[in-house]
Amino acid sequence: MQITEKRYYTPEEYLQLEETADYKSEYINGQIIPMPGGTVNHNRIAGNFYAMLNFAFKQQENYEAFNSDMRLWIPQKRIYSYPDVTVIAGEPEFFNNRRDIIINPQVIIEVLSKSTTGYDREGKFEAYRTISTFQEYLLIDQTRIHIEQFSKTGKKLWTLREYDEEDQAIALATVPFEISLQDLYNKVNFQLVESEGENLGAEELR
Repeated sequence: MQITEKRYYTPEEYLQLEETADYKSEYINGQIIPMPGGTVNHNRIAGNFYAMLNFAFKQQENYEAFNSDMRLWIPQKRIYSYPDVTVIAGEPEFFNNRRDIIINPQVIIEVLSKSTTGYDREGKFEAYRTISTFQEYLLIDQTRIHIEQFSKTGKKLWTLREYDEEDQAIALATVPFEISLQDLYNKVNFQLVESEGENLGAEELR
């Protein structure tokens, strides 16, 4: 991800600019960072996960899934982000009554990209952990079968489980939902060569 200008914006300025922007950007404590374009594999994985969640939650009134069009506000870190997939328990809580900004995620799923892997694992995960409702985090590799599942087990305590075999299934720890890795990686071509562009990495913002 690349910083647009070396100047600081207020959250209000960012939201105003985002209304008319041709592409989505995240906001990190005053800086506006354009999001890299998603690869075919990235879109397939995120789409597969969201579609399966959406279908499952037709019978689960207590949960709702959102895709990357929904913006998340992290007040303690002054960050606006667009998680690839978000799960809400109960009713979504909206920031300042804006229906495009939520503040109460329970599960967040990110598909790793070349330019954001370090930030997703470290800086972004640290920011997400400041959200009181946040309980579970999944990082999905798009270049091979590999998923890291972090589940909150107590105050400042998280457990990690990894998945790397096609015949496995991921069961969310905090939501009644399970998806097989075959369904998650459906139509994903690991031989596909994608060009994401290697701009300034978000990890340099930490």
